[in-house]
Parts: sequence; structure tokens; C-alpha cells
Amino acid sequence: MMRTVREPHIQSLRALAALLVLIYHADLLPGGYIGVDIFYVISGYLITNLLLREIEERNNLAFAAFYARRFKRLLPASFLVVLTTGITGWAVLPSTYRADFGRDLIAASTYISNFLFALWNADYQNLGSTPSPFIHFWSLAVEEQFYLFWPIIILILFRLKGRKGVFYGVLAVASFSFIFSLYLTEGSPVWSFYILPTRAWELAIGALILFASERMRERIFSRPQWGLLALLLIVGSSIIYNENTSFPGTAAIIPVLATALLILSMNKWPPFLDKTSRHGVVQWLGKISYPLYLWHWPVLVIPEIYLSRELTPLELVVAIFIVLLLADFTHRFVEEPLRYRAVSSKKVYLSTLLATLVSVFLGLAIIFSYNSSITSASGFSFDIDEVRQKPKNNLDGCHIHVGVTVAPKCEYGDTTSNKTVVLYGDSHAAQWLPALDIVGRENGLKIVSLTKSACPAAEVIKELSSQYRVADCQAFRDSSIKRISQIKPSAVIMTGMQPFTAPNSEINSRNWWLSGEATALSRIKKYTDFPIYLTDTPLPQVDIPTCLAEMAREKCDTSRPISPEVAPGLIPLNPTPWLCEETCPAVIDGVVVYRDKSHLTVAMSQYLAPYLAKELIRLGVIK
Repeated sequence: MMRTVREPHIQSLRALAALLVLIYHADLLPGGYIGVDIFYVISGYLITNLLLREIEERNNLAFAAFYARRFKRLLPASFLVVLTTGITGWAVLPSTYRADFGRDLIAASTYISNFLFALWNADYQNLGSTPSPFIHFWSLAVEEQFYLFWPIIILILFRLKGRKGVFYGVLAVASFSFIFSLYLTEGSPVWSFYILPTRAWELAIGALILFASERMRERIFSRPQWGLLALLLIVGSSIIYNENTSFPGTAAIIPVLATALLILSMNKWPPFLDKTSRHGVVQWLGKISYPLYLWHWPVLVIPEIYLSRELTPLELVVAIFIVLLLADFTHRFVEEPLRYRAVSSKKVYLSTLLATLVSVFLGLAIIFSYNSSITSASGFSFDIDEVRQKPKNNLDGCHIHVGVTVAPKCEYGDTTSNKTVVLYGDSHAAQWLPALDIVGRENGLKIVSLTKSACPAAEVIKELSSQYRVADCQAFRDSSIKRISQIKPSAVIMTGMQPFTAPNSEINSRNWWLSGEATALSRIKKYTDFPIYLTDTPLPQVDIPTCLAEMAREKCDTSRPISPEVAPGLIPLNPTPWLCEETCPAVIDGVVVYRDKSHLTVAMSQYLAPYLAKELIRLGVIK
């Protein structure tokens, strides 16, 4: 078993991990999120080494002292960042963010962020326009949860069968966790990304390194080529992986095993790698890697939310410089002094409780300062909660999300009618449910909703991110077509968020989309007399409620789009004239048009019901 830790090499790995995440969040490296996986392997290796050494020396484990050391090591810097980010965000971010911001702050300070973001279906690899300044705390939550259980597991295993028992127990944890990760990444990728049971194998791999014998390391891992290969695998995967990579799953194997290989071979790294790892700058980055990770995301994202745009290259350089300064300051004046100060475990626990309570109270204060009644700069008043409200098919489970491929049997409108209209597509189809519900009730139509996030009716092969995969959408389409074949509706109203760009730059996006529409038509035309394609609503470039809260109404208007083409054979229905004249206003007759950057508000959808009914009468769907 390894008895010593080569500190310079471990620090260099920490530096690499922190830099990968920093560069990833600066939008400069598509797969830099694997830096978190490197941290996990390092943590599993180091913490298990400490635990085993204490157990072997004392035949016991001082749990109170262990947790006190962890708290002293990790929590002071964490609470400093949480409180600073909370106060800064409260002061400068739009008031429309306060409820979510306060909620996320509380989750970060109590180390349950991973569960919160999983529950809210937050896609870490595709954060969108309003990311949480605390979303990076998910990985710290996973690690703290690991520290909660791991010492108990290691002690029990050691008491049962000694080091051999620990080895087989850790191997079992790694195996079961990895298998569960594969399963959940396929079915519920958001949950798989965030929770400890699917990440524990990465930490367990770090622990298993300790059981490599000196002979094994000398015979197998003493060649310098191993270190070079491992580094190339990490750098390569950080370049090749992107938001479309299904992660963790099998993709996590490469960075995790490559990190393990770097640790196993660190006594024999190639000379240039060994020399680089010992360089003063690399060692400094390793020492500040934890506060660097804590500070980097709030410093990068709060200005972008405040400015409602991405940072310029110069601003990005300044932001990264500020991150490094804050990280160094935190390491020098917070981490190190408190880490080595002689303080009783009782005082550590009381201080932790006090800091947690202060953070929670700050989060609650931010939440309670939130006021849903908004008056814009031009004097227009609206209720942000009403504007943000989603259609009833979102709320009652009829609009399905990632991991679900069969829409439940949901009926709206006149549910007693024998005449049925099917609404089919993604969330841009679901936004029309309030309008169709009214049209159905007033005109004797039963409305059946078949909608799923990020799966437009047009059968295009497009992955928005790892959580929205081709297979997921295709299974939904297959189940929906089967339902349509059983219902044989009078009309099928299809739509989807548009435009998408083709996944391959060599493919013409226009023809690609039209081909997808034609494929959808070929599958449903024999089941309905009215295959209608409702072209997409105009897409604003900003979050409309936030824009209205911060600026004059006219500043939030959207350019009128060119009328899109529809595949031959589909019956086109274009809602743009209902929403636009020369431009597309953010407010029509006192009704806010969009609840976010692209979806109609419930009130606007209901407002458009007469327009939709008129077109369905014109087409002959309503007689």
C-alpha cells in the first residue's frame, strides 16, 4: 500500500483539474468539465490514504476529529464565497432572479446543491441564458456527502477483513456505482450527472490506487510513457468531449482512469512532465485550486447576467485575473490560517453551524425581498410569477421531459367530443395548449397533447445536449405516431422550436429541417385529413420578463422573422402575423408575449385562441 503522497505531483494534478474547469466555463474548452472527475479521483486517493493510516495506527477512527479537519479544510473558503456571492448578487442582479438565487444560495451553504439542480433539471453542460452563480457547488456537495459516509464504510470493512476487506469492499462500491452510472446516464442523465451514487466509483477508483503494490508499480507503471499517455488522454478528452457527450457514463472512464494512471506512475513521469509539475506557477495553481474553483464561476457569470451579454475577450481576461487574485487571497488569509490553527472540534462544529445559519438567513432574506409585482422603466406593470407560469400540460405531467418517451393519456378541450385534434411536438408545441384548450371547449374538439421537451415534430437528428439524445426523441416520436394511428384524429397540429442548425456544417440546415418535416408527414398522413404544421413563434434574443423589468418596453421588441418554408404536403399555419407588424412587440394589448427567451406566456397563448380558431375554421377543421 502507498504510504506517502508525492505532494508536488498531486498539486500539479489539482492545478490541471482547476484550469480545465476554469477554461471550460470561459467557453474555451468544450470538455473541460472533466476537471471535476480529476478532483474526485484525487480526493478518493488522498482521503482513503488518511483513513487507512489512522485506522492501522490506532485500530480505530476518531470521527469527530476527522469531520472537524474536513470542515476546517473546506468550509471557511466555501462560506466566504457563498456570502460574498450572495451579497453581490442581491445587489446587482435583476430582482426577477431573487427567489431562485436565494434558494440556490441556501442549497450551496447546506451542501445539497446536487439534489436541487437534479430536481430542477439543470443541464450543467448546457446552462442557457440564466445559469445559477452557485451551480458549481454541486460537485462540492457530492464530495461532502462522500466524506459523510466513506469513513464509516472504510472502518467497517477494515474491522471485518482488514486491508483485504477494504480492497474488496471498495472494489464492490466502484463496480456497483459504475453500473448504476451507466444505467442512469441512459435513463435520467441529469440525475446521473449530479448524484453521489453515480459518482462514487470515481472516488473509489482513487481509493483503489492505494492497493497497487510496490512491485506492481515498479513492473507495470514505472515507464515514463504511462504518464505521457495519461496526460494525452485527459487533454484529448477535454478537447473532444462537449455538451453533447453523454456524461458521466462510459465517457467518464477515460479521464478517471487516466488520472489514476498519472497517480500510479507519478514516481516515473517523463522528465519534462516532472519538471513542469514542480514549476512554481504550477505548484501555486495547485495550492489555490480549491478557492480558484469556488471563485471562478461567480466572477465569470454574475457580470454576464448583469450585462445581459457574454463577456468580451478583454473582459474575460480581466475576470480570470480577478479569479486568480481572489483565490490567492483566500488561500493565504482564510484557508491556511484557519486550517492550521489549533481549535477544538466543538468550536469547529459551532462555527460551522453559525456560518451555515448566517448563509441560510441571507438566502431567506434574498427570497423574502423578492416581489413578483414588477413595474418596468416605462411604467408597465405585470406579475412576474404569472408571466413565468407554464401551461397546464407542463404542470400536470402531460408534457414529458428527459428520460420519459411515452406521453400519458391527457385530454383537454371538449373531452366528450368524438372529434379529436392532436398537438404534437416539443415545448414550442406545448405552449399552444392554453389556446387549443379554449378552441376545443368552444368548438367541440377534444385536444390530445403529445409533447416532449427538445423533441420537435420534424424528425431531425439533433442533440441539444447530453440529456436530450437522439434515441430519447425517436422513441417519443415512435410512441406518439402509434397513439396517432390509434386515435385517427381529424387534425394533427405539429410544430417545434426553429431554427435548429444542422449538426454537420456540410449539411444545408434548410433542407435538413424540411426533410425532417417531410419524414414526419409521411408517418402521419394516412391517419389524418389535416396534417398541419404550425411554424414557430419569433425567437427573442433576451429573457423578456427580465428585459421588461429593467428597460423600456420597446427595447424588448423582437425583429420580425422571414416566413419559414414548410415541407410540401403539410398544411402551413404561420402565427407570426398574429404577433408582429414591422417588429414583434414584447407586450400586446397589455399581455406579456413571452415567459422567457422563447416560450409564449399562458396569457398570450389564450389571447391567440380566436386567431387559431379562425384559421382552423378556414381550413375546415372546425365546421
